[in-house]
Amino acid sequence: MELKIIARIHSSFPTKFGIPRQSGLARDLRAEIVFEPEYRNPDAVRGLENYSHIWLIWLFSESIRDTWSPTVRPPRLGGNVRMGVFATRSPFRPNGLGLSSVRLDRIEFTKDRGPVLHVLGADLMDGTPIFDIKPYLPFVDSHPDALGGFADDRKGYSLRVDCPEDLLLKLPEPLREGLLQSLAQDPRPGYQRDEDRIYGFAYGTFEVKFQVSGDTLKVVDIS
Repeated sequence: MELKIIARIHSSFPTKFGIPRQSGLARDLRAEIVFEPEYRNPDAVRGLENYSHIWLIWLFSESIRDTWSPTVRPPRLGGNVRMGVFATRSPFRPNGLGLSSVRLDRIEFTKDRGPVLHVLGADLMDGTPIFDIKPYLPFVDSHPDALGGFADDRKGYSLRVDCPEDLLLKLPEPLREGLLQSLAQDPRPGYQRDEDRIYGFAYGTFEVKFQVSGDTLKVVDIS
């Protein structure tokens, strides 16, 4: 069976580091979905504007391997505990498929790129291939009483973000809140807790550097 790439997402993360670990954690993080030329027919998104959220089925394009392991080490467990691959959302899977629920902000109809989907809360790297888009149906897709396994232990976890105003103002206004929400989720690998270390990642055309001490993340530079 051949899977066709129907679109690619354009986000503020050119590399994997810094991307929120799940969709919706940074709810104001902006991105846009641009269809491949073959699928830029406006009729293909007719009626999609009536939904507030959509599902994205996509490819872990930077984590493709020829082999697979039945167990993986989730970063949120410190990288030292092995869990079954199908009990995690690890990118290292037999088939490197990702699934994300994002908010559909609006649909823009353009002459050169066709219909462009503007979304919020995506956890995808810039350029990630998308295989399919489906509407999110709250009456069947939402299960408030569902068990979350080991992930429930981290539910509600966030850092306090200290970002000096003069640094934050370097960013265009639409990018600011998404960055703060992403930082609050603690971008560090789960096994790195060196309080003296300065971490950095690309965010759009900017580089963000930060340190973490206790439950506080301090932005030290945006350039």
